Amino acid sequence: MSYAMLRYEVSEAGIATIALDQPDTRNALSDELLDELIAAFEAAREDTRVRCVVLSSTHERVFSAGANLAGFAGDTALVEKHLGTGRFPRLFRLIGELGKPTICAAGGHVLAGALGIALACDLILAREGVRFGTPEINVGVFPFMIMALIYRNVPRKKATELLLLGEQISAAEAERIGIVNHVFAPEEFEAGVREWAETLAAKSPLIMKLGKDAIFRQQDMAFLDALDFLRAQLTIAFSTEDIQEGVRAFFEKRQPEWKGR
Repeated sequence: MSYAMLRYEVSEAGIATIALDQPDTRNALSDELLDELIAAFEAAREDTRVRCVVLSSTHERVFSAGANLAGFAGDTALVEKHLGTGRFPRLFRLIGELGKPTICAAGGHVLAGALGIALACDLILAREGVRFGTPEINVGVFPFMIMALIYRNVPRKKATELLLLGEQISAAEAERIGIVNHVFAPEEFEAGVREWAETLAAKSPLIMKLGKDAIFRQQDMAFLDALDFLRAQLTIAFSTEDIQEGVRAFFEKRQPEWKGR
């Protein structure tokens, strides 16, 4: 499939890169761009070559400025606006249930709805100087669609501060409070993202899928329910050839050869 608003490619290492490519709009999250994002993640999910997905941007300074504000105050019928917002939960669920690890490569500012997309990814790597925030309140809007992700990833009081004040925080502060996994110096950013992605892509794709699915599904379970579910997942893992190969390779001091079964 060809894309008009993003770039999609798969490396020999099995890394799919989805790059937002609407620099003139600072990658505003229009309905059309969200549709292409959904299609690209679906393509990565179905492609057996893909072991890891990196979400990035071609803009030099901005990952994405968030939703297209022009649509908020437009003449579109209310029911159409409501239907349009369904793209966000669909995308968030798709990323969570992808079965493959995802990295948000924040080489530019991550604002408003884009913060929700970043938080939906498993890991966030940022370039030094990048800022994160939910400035919607400053223009009379509120980030309803991403609140569920923010409160699952950010300490409660800090999350409320971000939402109500509309101020932005540095990459270093985002790392300190747990939004970002690692901050790279500008000259080390691309190589750092590639190294993390290649490390993830080298893992057993089957065990990675079992683990990622478990992470997504157990997060909202009651504690005892989660224990029962995770015990069942471990039993499934015991039945795979990859867990046996991984253990054998460890004791034989060699690299494992994953079978994916």
